[in-house]
Amino acid sequence: MDLQLDGKRALVTGGTRGIGKAIARALAAEGCDVMIAGRDADALAASAAELAAQTGRRVLPVVVDTGDDASVEAMVATCVEQLGGLDILVNNAAKPLGQATPPKLADITTELFWDDVNVKVMGYLRCARAAAPHMIAKGWGRIINISGLGARSTGSAIGSVRNVGVAALTKNLGDELGRQGINVTVVHPGLTRTERTPAVIAARAADAGVDEAEMERRMGAGSALGRIVDSEEVADLVAFLASPRSVAVNGDAIACGGGQLGVIHY
Repeated sequence: MDLQLDGKRALVTGGTRGIGKAIARALAAEGCDVMIAGRDADALAASAAELAAQTGRRVLPVVVDTGDDASVEAMVATCVEQLGGLDILVNNAAKPLGQATPPKLADITTELFWDDVNVKVMGYLRCARAAAPHMIAKGWGRIINISGLGARSTGSAIGSVRNVGVAALTKNLGDELGRQGINVTVVHPGLTRTERTPAVIAARAADAGVDEAEMERRMGAGSALGRIVDSEEVADLVAFLASPRSVAVNGDAIACGGGQLGVIHY
């Protein structure tokens, strides 16, 4: 299937590693010119050069703090200037979830809560707010918000709140922008293999007193696939949602965790 992405201009926040980097690679491989955004200038430059060499497309870096209005506005302005426009926004910048024990009620401070929500929920809104006028002017666009299956399960109060918040934001934006040619969707990854996964598996294996192969088996057993989903597999879904082919999907949440066992969503 031709995803009809050749020549589109994409902005991916949190694009230096993990799911964000995989998404940037997938979009560039489909013919997009891509700007990746993050906080670390050196990591951005290295990732942009790597992705450009792999895909043969323009992949440019931009430093941003998505927790700050002015920084987000400057990021979008830089993207439009350097890429010549903006067709696709992938909101992915957030603090990682699931790599450490979530805080319990007594340990959740006001600062901890708002710092996390400011980046993932308000940060996504900031980016959409800055990007949408450029898409509206063209009459076409895609906004994909990367959330997580913490929206559908307990275990982390902050994680659940922020992910549900992203899903609610997505539906509201989809309803508002759909008639202007802009589709907004949210993707809920589950446990996903990234560059950090081997270290997480090793640490958990050591704590449990088992070998790493057994720990990986246990970690993957919670999905219908029986294994950990790879970041490239999440990126494939996002590439489709970023394309004109996804026109019938708007405001919806799509799980991408290998299939949660024992639950029904309808």
